[in-house]
Amino acid sequence: MTDDQQADLRWAPNDPAPTSRWRIWLIVGLIAAGLAVAVVLVLLLLPRDGSPAPEGSPSASPSATATATPTAEPTTEPEPSMTPVTTPPPPVDPTVEAFRSQVTGYLDDALTGLDIVSETSGAEASAVVDTLEADLQRLSESAAPSSISARWGDGLADYAVELADLRDAISGDRSLSAAVDSTRDSVGALRDIVGL
Repeated sequence: MTDDQQADLRWAPNDPAPTSRWRIWLIVGLIAAGLAVAVVLVLLLLPRDGSPAPEGSPSASPSATATATPTAEPTTEPEPSMTPVTTPPPPVDPTVEAFRSQVTGYLDDALTGLDIVSETSGAEASAVVDTLEADLQRLSESAAPSSISARWGDGLADYAVELADLRDAISGDRSLSAAVDSTRDSVGALRDIVGL
């Protein structure tokens, strides 16, 4: 064997060089931003040229200027001026077209609900009438244009009576189809009022 021993070489990854440059720049940037915020706050909070003098409200009569005299009389602050109270404008009367688009869904649902009532009975039909009565409440809360408001109110009252009659027909022994037809007629009258 040889007298020279070779060193045992092994591969090992080098330790990464510390990269602290970005950390230094980050710290410097944060310090600079903090100082900028502090300067802005100091400039906003410091009064300029003393405290501002109160301004008097303009009046219709000329007033004499007050001269500074060393008296012990207390000075009075000017009274705050009253802001005028404004009333909101009256509600705008909706157009028939806008009102029609607002109530069309409920009127369409009423016809669909009446179709369901005519095909069912008992609790199912009563549940549909409950929904129709809730829709009637929503229809009555909608502000109708003044040009049709009287006819609309009368039509809603007639529809409410027909729904009550329909509920009685469901729970009684009366003809359900006649009650459904008359209720459908009252919905048709409401649809005619809005131009459907």
